[in-house]
Amino acid sequence: MYQITKDFLGKPAPPGYIAGLGRGATGFTTRSDIGPAREAAAAKDADKQQTQRSKDEEDERRFANAENEEGLFSNMPYEEDDEEADKVWAMIDAKMEERHKGKQRTNDEDESDKQEIDQQLHGLKRQLQGLTEDEWSAIPDVSQLAETAARAKRRRKTAVSRRGERYSQVSDSTLVAGLGLAGHDQEIAVEASKDEDGTVTNFLALGQARNDVLQMKLDQAGDSASGKTTIDPRGYLTSLNTVGAQTAAEIGDISRARTLLKSVTQSSPKHAPGWIAAARLEEVAQKMSKARSIIAQGCENCPQSEDVWLEAARLNRREDARAVLASAVRNLPRSVRVWEAAAELEATAGDVGAQRKVLRRALEFVPTSVMLWKSAIALEPPEDARVLLAYAVELVPLSVDLWLALARLETYEKAQKVLNRARRAVSTSHEIWIAAARLEEQHGTAHVNIDRIMAKAVASLAASGAPMDREQWFAQALQCEEDGYSATCRAIVAAAADLGFDSDDTAEDRAGAWVADAERFEPQTGKPGVVTARAIFAQALAVQPGDVDLWRSAADMERSHGTADDVDSLLRRAVQFCPQAEVLWLMAAKEKWTRQNDVAGARVILEEAFAANAHSEAIVLAAVKLESETRQDARALALLERARASEFAGHAGTRGTARVWMKSAVLMRQLGRPADALAVAREGGALFPNFYKLWLVQAQLQPPQDARQTLSRALKACPRAPELWISAARLEFAGPQRNLARARAILERARVYVPRSPVLWLEAVLMEAEESDSVARALLARALQECPHAGVLWATAIVLEPRAQRKARSVDALKHAEAHDPEVTVAVARLFWAEHRVEKARAWFERAVRADPDYGDAWAWWLRFEREQREPDPSSIAAVEEACGRAEPRHGRYWQRAAKDPDNAWLPVADILHKTAELLATTRQL
Repeated sequence: MYQITKDFLGKPAPPGYIAGLGRGATGFTTRSDIGPAREAAAAKDADKQQTQRSKDEEDERRFANAENEEGLFSNMPYEEDDEEADKVWAMIDAKMEERHKGKQRTNDEDESDKQEIDQQLHGLKRQLQGLTEDEWSAIPDVSQLAETAARAKRRRKTAVSRRGERYSQVSDSTLVAGLGLAGHDQEIAVEASKDEDGTVTNFLALGQARNDVLQMKLDQAGDSASGKTTIDPRGYLTSLNTVGAQTAAEIGDISRARTLLKSVTQSSPKHAPGWIAAARLEEVAQKMSKARSIIAQGCENCPQSEDVWLEAARLNRREDARAVLASAVRNLPRSVRVWEAAAELEATAGDVGAQRKVLRRALEFVPTSVMLWKSAIALEPPEDARVLLAYAVELVPLSVDLWLALARLETYEKAQKVLNRARRAVSTSHEIWIAAARLEEQHGTAHVNIDRIMAKAVASLAASGAPMDREQWFAQALQCEEDGYSATCRAIVAAAADLGFDSDDTAEDRAGAWVADAERFEPQTGKPGVVTARAIFAQALAVQPGDVDLWRSAADMERSHGTADDVDSLLRRAVQFCPQAEVLWLMAAKEKWTRQNDVAGARVILEEAFAANAHSEAIVLAAVKLESETRQDARALALLERARASEFAGHAGTRGTARVWMKSAVLMRQLGRPADALAVAREGGALFPNFYKLWLVQAQLQPPQDARQTLSRALKACPRAPELWISAARLEFAGPQRNLARARAILERARVYVPRSPVLWLEAVLMEAEESDSVARALLARALQECPHAGVLWATAIVLEPRAQRKARSVDALKHAEAHDPEVTVAVARLFWAEHRVEKARAWFERAVRADPDYGDAWAWWLRFEREQREPDPSSIAAVEEACGRAEPRHGRYWQRAAKDPDNAWLPVADILHKTAELLATTRQL
């Protein structure tokens, strides 16, 4: 096919041709298409467009502002008022513009201040490049600039103070001449030179001065580096004592107070407190002369004010104060305070004669002042004091102190007469009656007379209208005991014991109130009160001699604060009044045995007790214990054999009692006769099948298989005894097989029969803990839900928790367990011990044994704590052993295990304590 070729292809386009213009497309040009003529034309068009745009904007601004008259009111006439208004507004605009310029300058300065120092000094740093080495060395040091500034400041002050004076510069020749007159040698052959005008320059002196200046600078630099100071500390501290109010606030406060007090003294010149306050203000401001001047004016304006004269004496020196007080006594001759101040002033000077003279002169003006008489008598020897007191009681007959002082200085017969006169003069004073009783006791009079005096005292005071209640008399009795007058103390208690009771009050009511008083007056450590409490107990026992609890309370008080003889005497009286009280017989026998170590005397008391109580189980067992502890085994076995064949109160028709059979089996076991012990336990168990301890003794004496059968029969007879269930579970868990499943089943069955028993839960938790702590903690959580207040479970929870959670667990234990639970307290103490907080641990151990002294495990843990210190203190260990021996604990999981071991049967408490501490070493530690 033939191809048609366009004619215009390959030919240039005609001038002004724009492709696509016929289709409505717009052309565009590029930089290469635009020549110079087209650029100029485009620039001219742009100028026109900018000019038009500026005119449009100006028109918009002109017509947009309603106050712009150029556009709105350009065709209106311009009058003089318009011209004046324009000038005013022009001035306002100029003022506002100036103000804005000032703010702008301030802002610019602030901006420049906010610039970094590096930016501000940038130009100066660039200029430092052109400094030479000499110019760099000539730059002064900072310290020199500071010294220069200080010298300039001093020069300015000097110039101000010496304004008007003129000074002329002194020539070098005058200075050299002065040096010559001073004796300085200026003839230095080598270093001295002579100037053209004849002045000799001493270069050696200049060099020495330069060295001195350098040495001073080095010393200053050394002090700054080492932290030393050139200020004398003693002088500095002394100067601090003279520094007054330095702050502006304090100075302003003093000025305001001075103005206020000045107005007070001017408006009320007779108001003494105003003068005193003004003087003390000046004293605070350390202007003593002004303070003395003000108080002197106060003395002139208020001559009848004691306080003003006393303040003036205080502010003045000793000699001036003497003159001030002399003026005071002339104006106030009957002022006791002024005379006392004058005597005290002489006493400070050490002049006793002048002090005595002042006091005697004072008594001439104020003869009825007890204070002046006391001060004067205190300066006299005994003979002169007796004479003065005899004269003083005539002038001041109502002063009890003067009567008592005179009685103390007189002999026995004269003192009696003095006290009788005093009693007639002051019939409402109990001190005189007590002094009379003390006088009789001091003279050795029989107690009957003292009792009669105090009985008359109580009745006389009641008749005179000045009665005292029982509490007040007992307080006076305690004071007499403190002063060493025991007979007077007892007489006061006996005379005042019945006060405060009505006729309707029974003897029991009065005895109860007296016991409460005795417990209140029972002495603490290092304080008196034994005689008072003993006298109150004696009064209660005289009214209620058959009250056993009252005798026990009195015996406890005597045991704590009295001697062994006092306790024995009281208990012997007690068993006479209460022969059927077994506890009093046992207390008397124990005191005789333990405190007096009199076994024979204790045996006699028990024989008397058995004669008075022939069918008493407690007395028989106490006698058995006495014989067994003293290793009289045959006597102990004979007593038990006779007791097993006898009948006791409350057990008619049976041979012996369950406790007698159990003690018999235990004693035979301790003596190494297990077959006899088992036979006795079986016979006793047949007689008393509901007594679980006999079953336990049988199980302990039998081999495991027989023991299992015995415990099975025991659980049928005593299903409510947790000890039997625990023994059965331990029997299954012990040995090489360790049948945990069977032991777990036994304890679960036990919790059915004995619900909410903490000891059963504890046994289960401890068995699980030997296999798995997680299982034990889960079981313990169930136990705490059932027994939320069991301290033994909370203590175990603290031990089983990880170390990081033990503290939080201890807080929960202290919050939820019973108050002062000893097991929780011991667990917290062990926690502090594990953290090496020794003092805290010791305090918590002490708190545990104080909460329950009968808990033996707490004593054992405390002993172990003291023994395992880095440096054990023998005194601390001995103190724990002694305190435990006094407490005689009987309970505790590990304490009973050690105490009931047959090998430890006759060991003392201290040895049991050490055995228990050894057992605790095998337990789980924190």
